[in-house]
Amino acid sequence: MARKKDTLVLQSHRLPLSPSWLHLCIESVKHWSGQQGFDYQFLDDQIFNLLLPELVERYSQQKVILTDLARLQWLQKFLTAGYETVVWCDADFLIFHPGEFNLPDSNYAVGREVWIQKDQKGQLRVYRKVHNAFLMFRNANVFLDFYTETAEKLLLKNTGRVPPQFIGPKLLTALHNLVDLPVMESAGMLSPLVIRDIISGGGNALDLFRKHSSVPIAGANLSCSVAGSEGLSEQDIELMIDAQVSAFS
Repeated sequence: MARKKDTLVLQSHRLPLSPSWLHLCIESVKHWSGQQGFDYQFLDDQIFNLLLPELVERYSQQKVILTDLARLQWLQKFLTAGYETVVWCDADFLIFHPGEFNLPDSNYAVGREVWIQKDQKGQLRVYRKVHNAFLMFRNANVFLDFYTETAEKLLLKNTGRVPPQFIGPKLLTALHNLVDLPVMESAGMLSPLVIRDIISGGGNALDLFRKHSSVPIAGANLSCSVAGSEGLSEQDIELMIDAQVSAFS
């Protein structure tokens, strides 16, 4: 585990990459890491190597859950190895303004979720939460160990299937509502309705997103896990990536 710099950026995804547009997101994070002078490492299925075998077996059909815990354990491992700061970005996280995507001075930070979707009456609704598609921890932080232990305990205690965001956004948002976690506001997340508006050049969902975002975002998770189910094709996402820079400039 060679350490060249003080900061490491970590990503993971099963290979070969699918959908194809993921490589555009990963390259954007690599490019940003290089600009910042950070080390970069990509893990494939080896990300699961640090997990308890019991959990790997129990949640074998819920890889998202396993990845949410595994990322924390690898971030712990790299801090222990001597890095001063470790950063996680999901494979579908796109950094479109690298010069404005600056790590905060806090000892740790999570990402900001401003989720726009329609309710049962077809009205647009805003859900303002936090997410784990972007995470940052410095050596002096006291949160990562607590978060990792709590997430692992919750998974060990549970005996059935859990919601996909169980130990990610759901747990983090519950903690955030109690203790106000540090948030990197420029690390956002785009819902399918916002993505459609970006492709179209504007719309009510994008307007609402901007209104409820405290700062212009410089990077965002593209919600790969729900994009297909919401009718967005790979070509749609690629169009959105092309339009992304101008949409938030």
